[in-house]
Amino acid sequence: MRLINFFPTLLLAVERASSLELGHAHRARSGSIQWSPCLAELNGTVPMQCGNLSVPLDYTRTLSNASFVLDVFRTPATKQPSRGSIFLNFGGPGADGRADLSAFAPQLLAATGSEFDLVSWVPRGTGVNTSLELTCFGSDLERVFALAYTFPITSGNASNAAPGAIWADSTIFSDNCLSTLNRTGGFVGTAFAVRDMMSILDALGEDGMLRYWGISYGTALGSTAISMFPEKVDKVILDGVVNPHEYYHNYEPESLTDADKVFSGFCHGCVNNPTNCVLARNQTGDELEEEIYAYLEDLKFNPIPISYPGGGMVVDYSLLKTTIYNRMYYPFLWPLLAADLNSFITGNLTAIAEFYTTFLSTPATGAPDALPGIKCSDKIARATSREDPLLVEGLQGRYKSRIGGDVADTTIVRCATWRMDAVEQYTGDFHVQTKNPVLLIGNTADPVTPLVSAHNASAGFEGSVVLQQDSFGHTSWIQASLCTARATRAYFINGTLPAPGTICPIDATLFSGLQGWEEVIPVLLSEEN
Repeated sequence: MRLINFFPTLLLAVERASSLELGHAHRARSGSIQWSPCLAELNGTVPMQCGNLSVPLDYTRTLSNASFVLDVFRTPATKQPSRGSIFLNFGGPGADGRADLSAFAPQLLAATGSEFDLVSWVPRGTGVNTSLELTCFGSDLERVFALAYTFPITSGNASNAAPGAIWADSTIFSDNCLSTLNRTGGFVGTAFAVRDMMSILDALGEDGMLRYWGISYGTALGSTAISMFPEKVDKVILDGVVNPHEYYHNYEPESLTDADKVFSGFCHGCVNNPTNCVLARNQTGDELEEEIYAYLEDLKFNPIPISYPGGGMVVDYSLLKTTIYNRMYYPFLWPLLAADLNSFITGNLTAIAEFYTTFLSTPATGAPDALPGIKCSDKIARATSREDPLLVEGLQGRYKSRIGGDVADTTIVRCATWRMDAVEQYTGDFHVQTKNPVLLIGNTADPVTPLVSAHNASAGFEGSVVLQQDSFGHTSWIQASLCTARATRAYFINGTLPAPGTICPIDATLFSGLQGWEEVIPVLLSEEN
């Protein structure tokens, strides 16, 4: 994305004073998208096209010509002519629309009957080397020095001093962001991302109706889109559903409802598959679970020093617990997680050092502060001190999860101290009647978007249905289900919703290291007309 025609602050202030109320009307730049072939990423196996579109920097200022350019990507339908475009947002906020579209295109084409073009874009604030890049520091070195007390991350239960350190870190972080992003930080919120998507929709010149598949944060964007433009909804799938009420209004304790259930699934799955899980010994799943928790508790007082030429690092409670929790998202990686945990429990320092030095040397992608920048700009809740009742209540609600409760404290507190609101925030109640009903998908046990959130979101969207996929992990894409894929295909092609209460089994085995798509995709392709 490139920012162009950025007017001085004084002129923008004059325009704000003279601008009309926008409401939920939509204002887009005229023009269409010129597509050209481009290289797919992550060893993509399907063709990809690239284009761009100029959109307003600030949709609320009707007299302003300030704009920037969205990078847009498309994977054409295998069957042409296509039935139209399906928009994809891959979560975060901050996910790379190009890389993820390339990586997931084979699954998505198969699950939509190969009859739709797949369209994604780099959402505002998530690109790099642009005027809207969300980064609060001039360099990685500045970031390390500024956040020295809590780098790379501190969990709230790591020590009695941890909450104070996190609050201090968050204050420094928010101060830096305000200083660095004071002219652009308000233009990256979800409501503007929705309007960008509608601008792309208009530029495509199709039927003007929204077909969309959002995962994780992409469901917050999707919930906002269908609430702002219910009359434009053709087919929308929300997969791995964020509770939109919590997303905007508090610190989302509901998000961890099933996190401990997923970790228990990891431990019991391990002992039930000893051939593929090196942690499996002569113990029950419950005993393995308690052994890992006990090890984490000991690590609070006995962190592990890792030395390497020219430096070193400390592996502590916060770092290992965050590693475990993040791996709960991806059951196909559980054999690797088990091997890593076995290295800790058996004291294999060489293996520990190899894992973390490789992990920390992997280059980061995307704007480094996109997730807190977008998420916190959307939030209505703020706190003036770490004793603020709403913040304390939110953290205590999250701490009910033993495995995940304290790993996101840094992000939560940063949002509490954030000082830049999105210029437009959606403040509705997410109770709407869309032109066509919405399909929501939730896993039986998801570590960050639990099934209950899908039902809570569905309650506000008249006629919507929740499809339960009987799996662990984050979103339905992580463990393939022929049943779920058939349901998504029927929905996009025919508008057919699964019966309420439908539960789809998966076609992947725990601790196999496989996702199941290698079996599901050929079946789907064989069933196409």
